[in-house]
Amino acid sequence: MKLTNNEIAYFKRFSVIVITGGSSGIGCSIIKAILKLRPELWICNLSRSKPDIFLGENGLHQGVDLSDPAALAEVADALLQRLSEAPPGELLLVNNSGFGDYGRMHELKQQKQLAMIDLNIRAVVDLSTRLLPTLLARRGVIVNIASTAAFQPTPFLAIYGATKAFVRNWSLALNEDLRGTGVRALAVCPGPTRSNFFKAAGFTSPPIGQKSGGGLDMTSEEVALRTLRAIAQKKALVVTGWKNQCITFFGSKMPITWVARIGAIILRKLRLEQHKP
Repeated sequence: MKLTNNEIAYFKRFSVIVITGGSSGIGCSIIKAILKLRPELWICNLSRSKPDIFLGENGLHQGVDLSDPAALAEVADALLQRLSEAPPGELLLVNNSGFGDYGRMHELKQQKQLAMIDLNIRAVVDLSTRLLPTLLARRGVIVNIASTAAFQPTPFLAIYGATKAFVRNWSLALNEDLRGTGVRALAVCPGPTRSNFFKAAGFTSPPIGQKSGGGLDMTSEEVALRTLRAIAQKKALVVTGWKNQCITFFGSKMPITWVARIGAIILRKLRLEQHKP
């Protein structure tokens, strides 16, 4: 997939991008893709580990645990100072950081589940609202990376799916709240993606699909390009890949209790297959 000339030209309006979780996966791929379009762009990455990739001549990495409210507040103050020195132009905020944890709720560690809520929800809202005055002054876009898990209950990934449902719905509501201000919000809903996410969640590999190309197992590079396209096309919501779009559409037509039950059966079976000797 390639961006059109008009889509590429759209990104000339941005002078700075703030991204969370840019050290790997989708976040890292977004940085790579946008630097190809705008090498001079100011990039501010917020994540625990520093990306291995070059952040550009004006790149800045801030090491921070975004699930820690005090740490986020401290780094946000430094970030606002950095943004005040950035050249004129619109601001692109990408809330990408997040994680999941596979298992039955009563068998999972409570502290990890609460940390997931802090990172997947609270940090997204906290950082967005702290940067909102700057966004309103500069104009720009807030991109929130949700998931296809946002469209249905996700047994064995119960908290994760619920956090992504919040991110999707909050993004859509925020986009309407900001209508007419020069700032937009976009919810991006990828399906299973080849990244470190599933390893961290307890899988040995993405649980569904083996081939890319609009399928259920896409590369982070493919998701990044579809995200940039959705930004340029001024969308409020995008589900990446036509197969993911079909699944979310047909799933919405079924009774939600059926969807939850089917999801439990599929995820349990896939997890067991991955751990066969």
